[in-house]
Amino acid sequence: MSRVYPTSLTSIPATILHHRELLWELIKRDFIGRYKGSFMGVAWSLFNPLLMLVIYTFVFSVAFKARWGVESDSKLGFAIVLFSGLIVHALFAECLNRAPTLITSHPSYVKRVVFPLEILPLMALGSALGHFLVSLTVLVFFCLVAGAPLHFAGILLPVILLPMLLIVLGLSWLLASLGVYLRDFAQAIGMMTTVTLFLAPVFYPIEALPPVYQAILVWNPITLPIIQLRSALLWGEPINWLAWGASLAIGIAVLYLGFAWFQKTRKGFADVL
Repeated sequence: MSRVYPTSLTSIPATILHHRELLWELIKRDFIGRYKGSFMGVAWSLFNPLLMLVIYTFVFSVAFKARWGVESDSKLGFAIVLFSGLIVHALFAECLNRAPTLITSHPSYVKRVVFPLEILPLMALGSALGHFLVSLTVLVFFCLVAGAPLHFAGILLPVILLPMLLIVLGLSWLLASLGVYLRDFAQAIGMMTTVTLFLAPVFYPIEALPPVYQAILVWNPITLPIIQLRSALLWGEPINWLAWGASLAIGIAVLYLGFAWFQKTRKGFADVL
């Protein structure tokens, strides 16, 4: 008789709790191992976003002379607002770009040992959160050095990001499964995450678009987190709890569907690999 894997929402936190030590070790190994043997080591996690920050700031605030329409429209103010959006997208994109190859890159976990495959997307999310925290530290330090105000509402950042993290985790389970059977997903997802970067208010305020386009962009999973992160941390504005609640409901639904799909399809992984 084939094994039946749990698919309920309550089994997700139970899985995390049960495998917490293994999960923590996998996250540490994944985060540190990515830079193992390199001269700069973990410093690369700082260098990459900073390089993109310099390039995008030059292109949009100097070459295109873009402005944000807030109190400080200096290049420094533009860079801070831009960087806050880039780090949210980087968190989103890192998880989804890796998801289709999470199972195929660990065939021994599927074939040779009894291993909780469902924690691999959690490992990728934990590693991406590590990079996000490094970038967030850079943002806060940059604001303090530049004298840009930071607001106490920024402590709500984990709450603000929660709906997006649920969506990311659900999509990661879905894509990890599909990536076993359809290898083209690894290439397609990279293009899709690039599209989400430009179809979100990273380089421009969403208010600069006509209402019809604003209604489309709000369905981008990173749009609301970017807006609310800036509102809370940089501008001290209240969070739209109604929009947050709606996104949380969507996040829970995506989380459940992705996890259930992964659990129901994992039986065929060994046959394909």
